[in-house]
Amino acid sequence: MQKPVVAVVGRPNVGKSTLFNKIAGSRISIVEDTPGVTRDRIFADCEWLGHKFSLIDTGGIEPFSKDIILSQMRRQAQLAIDTADVILLLVDGRVGMTPADLEVSNMIRKTKTPVLLVVNKIETKSLEKDIFEFYNLGLGDPIAISAEQALGLGDLLDEVIKSFEKSEIDFEEDDRLKIAVLGKPNVGKSTLVNRLLGEERVIVSNIPGTTRDAIDSVFKYYGEEYVLIDTAGLRKKNKIYDDIEKYSIVRAVAAVERADVCLLLIDAETGITEQDAKIAGIAHNRGKAAIIVVNKWDTIDKDNTTIKSFEKDIRSKLSFMSYAPILYISALDGQRVNKVMETVLQVSNEHAKRITTGLLNDIISEAILLNQPPSDKGRRLKIYYATQATIRPPTFILFVNTKDILHFSYVRYLENQIRNSFGFVGTPIKFLIREKSDKDGK
Repeated sequence: MQKPVVAVVGRPNVGKSTLFNKIAGSRISIVEDTPGVTRDRIFADCEWLGHKFSLIDTGGIEPFSKDIILSQMRRQAQLAIDTADVILLLVDGRVGMTPADLEVSNMIRKTKTPVLLVVNKIETKSLEKDIFEFYNLGLGDPIAISAEQALGLGDLLDEVIKSFEKSEIDFEEDDRLKIAVLGKPNVGKSTLVNRLLGEERVIVSNIPGTTRDAIDSVFKYYGEEYVLIDTAGLRKKNKIYDDIEKYSIVRAVAAVERADVCLLLIDAETGITEQDAKIAGIAHNRGKAAIIVVNKWDTIDKDNTTIKSFEKDIRSKLSFMSYAPILYISALDGQRVNKVMETVLQVSNEHAKRITTGLLNDIISEAILLNQPPSDKGRRLKIYYATQATIRPPTFILFVNTKDILHFSYVRYLENQIRNSFGFVGTPIKFLIREKSDKDGK
């Protein structure tokens, strides 16, 4: 049995994200005094009195709006409702009951899932009288809280865990492969995620910045479970006008930290940009396996030199990521999307590849014979031996007589020789340099 799922639902601007963050204990969802800011459901693992559960923060429900974003947010909230074990309907005690609250309550009353009616923004005893009108929603006794001041949260969580089934089995440490989908706004990240998932789990819109948070989605591929992380689109710093985008960037970097494999989406229509290089650098510097995915390839007029010239441009501007394979796809119509997971598994295996010390030193010795190490002021660099220290990313220790003579260009040469012999497609390689005396080297 999985951990119980608790979904926080309600119309926009009632404090869902504030409540979510107080329970989760960190600023995971965006909090801004603007209706509709939280546009996708957000997940967090939480615990109260030894009971573990997953918390979902949903996009605000606006039942009477025909706006495309708010309409899709309703559908997102419905997905959360359909999968929740407990639903928290959050309303605003200061504003009072609204027609939208009634519409939302009608929407969730159809489920057999336990529902807790939570009246937010009740900061003082004198305001508690404001909760009584919410009995008209027909959802039982209202629970008064102030998410901002963390008032009443203990009583609320006590009620939450009472609603759980008595027998709970906690998740073990999650060892599923995690795949982060990276890219600028409007490059097609959510479309690719939906195509891979086979269901509409993430809002898709042609408005840049639609996906403001990183969303985790679990799916199966040939019987194995994987986790897709759809990250917020990163913008250039000079285009960041509000705190919302700043928090999104922090989360995108955090998503890379959690990921095993990163998919860097490039827009075929605009080509490789400086911002693409910055995003790629985030994954590279953190030692993540990576695949360059050129999306919207179906929209490009092509001849027999198109791919070659496009790849040349990518390799030039992303020279530090020459190891990353390049895929040309159309997420919208599914062209070659089947190659994505095949390549993910390939680079994941390469990311975890380990080379024996004996075989590694044979390659290093051959490389030294082909190209002598550099020297300085009559002293030549000696490489005594090498060994692989870790995987993910593959990290090698070189034991040398002096670090100062070892130029980065010779390290790059050794890296190329290792790649020529062992592959390591899609993964960066790191080197640690250790000094040993000639006596120790012998």
